[in-house]
Amino acid sequence: MECIIIYISKNMNKVIYSKAHKHLASQLKKARVEAQLGQDEAAKLLEKTQSYISKVESGQSKIDIVELKEFAKIYNKTVSFFIE
Repeated sequence: MECIIIYISKNMNKVIYSKAHKHLASQLKKARVEAQLGQDEAAKLLEKTQSYISKVESGQSKIDIVELKEFAKIYNKTVSFFIE
């Protein structure tokens, strides 16, 4: 059975995510750090904002498979690296 975690941020927005979503967010940050990129650098490569990268890595925003493939490409990882 999958555990649901509720995270309440400072601005009281509720974010609900599964163990798999938490793992994905963690792996995205790990991959970026291993690629020796800051959030701002990753954002430029993805043509996104630094805020977008932050929200994805913290689990506040979800991404689809197309976006995951873009992350994998710039971090030089396979898609399976991010999936539990």
